[in-house]
Amino acid sequence: MIACPCALGIATPAAILVGTAKGAQNGILIKGGEYLETAHKLQTIVFDKTGTLTKGEPIVTDVIPFQGHVEEEVLQLAASIEKGSEHPLGRAVIQASRQKNIHIPDTSSFNAVPGQGVIAEVANRTLILGNRKLMSSHEVDLKKVDPQITALEENGKTVMILAEDKQTIGVLGLADTLKDQARETINELQRMKIETVMLTGDNMRTAKAIAAELGINRVIADVLPEQKEKVIRDLQNEGKIVGMVGDGINDAPALAASNIGIAIGSGTDVALETAGIVLIRNNLWDVVTAIKLSKTTVMKIKQNLFWAFCYNIALIPIAAGALVPFLGPDVYNYLPFLAAGAMASSSVTVVSNSLLLNKFKPPHPVITLSTPLARY
Repeated sequence: MIACPCALGIATPAAILVGTAKGAQNGILIKGGEYLETAHKLQTIVFDKTGTLTKGEPIVTDVIPFQGHVEEEVLQLAASIEKGSEHPLGRAVIQASRQKNIHIPDTSSFNAVPGQGVIAEVANRTLILGNRKLMSSHEVDLKKVDPQITALEENGKTVMILAEDKQTIGVLGLADTLKDQARETINELQRMKIETVMLTGDNMRTAKAIAAELGINRVIADVLPEQKEKVIRDLQNEGKIVGMVGDGINDAPALAASNIGIAIGSGTDVALETAGIVLIRNNLWDVVTAIKLSKTTVMKIKQNLFWAFCYNIALIPIAAGALVPFLGPDVYNYLPFLAAGAMASSSVTVVSNSLLLNKFKPPHPVITLSTPLARY
């Protein structure tokens, strides 16, 4: 019976229990032991841009009118189209209009094109507000305004184009603010040999400008909401263990498809429900903390397994009679006590070793200088 280590049954659960509790103490909700055990294996982490790497609170920085229109009119028409919208870009346009006390008329029709923009009717005028894809699908000529659009994109700004009758009326540039410690998080993950990828529906110029500020080398841009899951599947098909960090409804399929979905605590209910790990404090640095907590927990599990077997393996030769030549057959009268002691000692050791996880201290980020994008 000495060959049956009873501590084996608690070696893994004890460490996971303490590790999960430690994560909760540090604002990281881990929904199951499998996520805590897998996190340290991640080879690639995909970050959604808006609301994850950025605060999701863009502001209108540029309004460029064309075809004889003025800034106030362009802003008014754009705000009218976005009136009632819950999209961060739409809210930013409405806020900019209200700050200038511009009247926002109602729309008589509204048709949203996911990942591209909006088509609406304002005062009997059919207007289109969106990105290059939407303009291309409606044959809007962008040749004359392309230099202005490109300049905004290269500065890391999201561009909204306003058009009527296949002609561009105006262009709006919006800038978002990078989240605190976003750059530090990316740097640390790369130092840990984990590939970082930015996933966004923005065009490649804007995406690369923001990625450059963060130090991200791989960018997947122009992605429609329904294509995010496929991106994750493609990365997994490359043989990688992939984590996805997101916050929106559109991120839910990708969060579910990834090996570990990590949701921002301020995200939508769907994202929070789908993810295996939730960052309650809305702090990106907690991605690093979760991975390091996973590594520490797995190390404790391996130590526990060692101690669970150690005492018992040491007593197997004694149980087989190794001491009989020295102490005689009477030694068997004492072996049950040795076996009971080994069982108790291994269990106490495993539990005590697991409790040492309470000494885990979250790593602190190395603060880097603010970037131009972060100062908008």
